[in-house]
Amino acid sequence: MKIATKTTVKTLGEYAHEAIQKHFSKTLKYEKTVKKDEDPEALHQMRVGMRRLRTTVSRFDLVLNLPKPASDKKIGKISRCLGSLRDLDVLKENLETLYQPKLPNKEQKSLHKVFHALAQQREVALADVLNTLKDEPYKSFKQTLEEWLEKPSYQSLASLPIQQVLPDLLLPEVSIFFLHPGWLVGTQVIESEVKIRTDWKAEKIEQHLTNKGDTVHDLRKQAKRVRYQMELFADLYPESYSAYIAEVKSIQDILGSIQDSVVMGEWLTDIFKSEFNTHLPTLANLLAENRYQLWQQWQPLQERYLIVKNRNDFRLAILQAA
Repeated sequence: MKIATKTTVKTLGEYAHEAIQKHFSKTLKYEKTVKKDEDPEALHQMRVGMRRLRTTVSRFDLVLNLPKPASDKKIGKISRCLGSLRDLDVLKENLETLYQPKLPNKEQKSLHKVFHALAQQREVALADVLNTLKDEPYKSFKQTLEEWLEKPSYQSLASLPIQQVLPDLLLPEVSIFFLHPGWLVGTQVIESEVKIRTDWKAEKIEQHLTNKGDTVHDLRKQAKRVRYQMELFADLYPESYSAYIAEVKSIQDILGSIQDSVVMGEWLTDIFKSEFNTHLPTLANLLAENRYQLWQQWQPLQERYLIVKNRNDFRLAILQAA
């Protein structure tokens, strides 16, 4: 079902209903293919559908009366199960496409052990997904949300015009984004001014990602929340608003690629223990080089949004609904 245009969506409640319908339908669209385990892209799309549905449900919580089986918490649990399987697929895809072709023959052979371990872990993760999709909580989630969409129940704020409350919906999430400590990773404060550290060598960045990697990854997750929420209302804003969505997506993508590389390194270390660098030295170097290059891509965006004017311009774009 298409999201209604700004001329037909009049209230906050109606807009919430349309958004929930869209993402719920997308989730169900890929369910059968995921159960058959035929196409990794179907799993990816179902996971994205669940994530966007969760964002919609959580951000419209103040106007919805949703049954407990369709709550933010319940959706999150299903989404995480899909995510565990998807993460293994991404790991395998990255190994095969980004790294395997660049390895010498000796290390190519060592990868047999890696792909065998991946296959075993994926088998377990797939079983978890299949069990989740046939268990009662998932069935209850689907049934109750279908019933709610047929006969929606709202709180009093749902009757407000959507344009009247747009900034109030978006700005709190953006504030959390801008106040995240991840922006300060790899910086120094000189006379109350935050400066990006551009003089660090690869070894220093590796050390910093080891110590602060979780903080950087959490900033990526907050970027994703902001992006999903902003995308909910893209058709109610002028084109300039979409440029900010694109920048947030770039932040999410770059930080996500850094995290994927870190996770792969940790996963390979877990398989080979202390012998990872011995068995796969070229791969270890490629991963470190990849993280260094990604960090160079991240720093201009980091610097851009540590400037007060750019943050203010971002907020002003949210205030200027069409």
